[in-house]
Amino acid sequence: MTNHNTHEDMGLFITFEGGEGSGKTTQIKLLKYYIQSLIPDIEIVISREPGGTEVAEQIRDILVNGSADKISTRAETLLMIASRAEHIDRVILPALKRGAIVLCDRFKDSSIVYQGLANNISKEKIDKIHEFALEKCEPDLTILLDIPAETGIKRAIDRNESDQRFELKGKEFHKRIREGYLKLTTIYPERIKVINASQSVQSISDEINQLITPILKHRRHK
Repeated sequence: MTNHNTHEDMGLFITFEGGEGSGKTTQIKLLKYYIQSLIPDIEIVISREPGGTEVAEQIRDILVNGSADKISTRAETLLMIASRAEHIDRVILPALKRGAIVLCDRFKDSSIVYQGLANNISKEKIDKIHEFALEKCEPDLTILLDIPAETGIKRAIDRNESDQRFELKGKEFHKRIREGYLKLTTIYPERIKVINASQSVQSISDEINQLITPILKHRRHK
């Protein structure tokens, strides 16, 4: 287990990352069903960022709606991480202390990539803010659904699932997002596992299940 809490807790924290249209929402639902088929009595908490609490959802409204340049990058970064701190304190850590499995759509890697690397703000600067905000809350596993920017944006528009403001930032921004995520996989190879999100929904789900199964088996035998 990672250091999100004391070793007494049995919680498991899994985050999903990826660009627009990578299919995170679908795969989180499928993973929930799969885990429940193996451990029927386990509590599974599904959440998202920005969001997850009433206050964090209000911050989300500010962040994802409106024009692409309506807010400065520094302010956007601080709002995003403020939302995350609220989410950790009120949802994630309490769930992990109860022994729940938390499946989260985006977490700290999104800020490193979206607010940081894609805007030429260093990872070190984002990490410093996270150091205060995260209280050492780290995912046990991060699943990166990797997809070419053009494919992902088209999917998101077709499904009407893209966050309007980030979609408006243009193709070059989204290419930098993909490059940023792939860069992170070289920094955190043990935690971040890349899955080709251009495959069928079922193929992606099967790969995720293969990653999760040994972790769940280890957890059950603790």
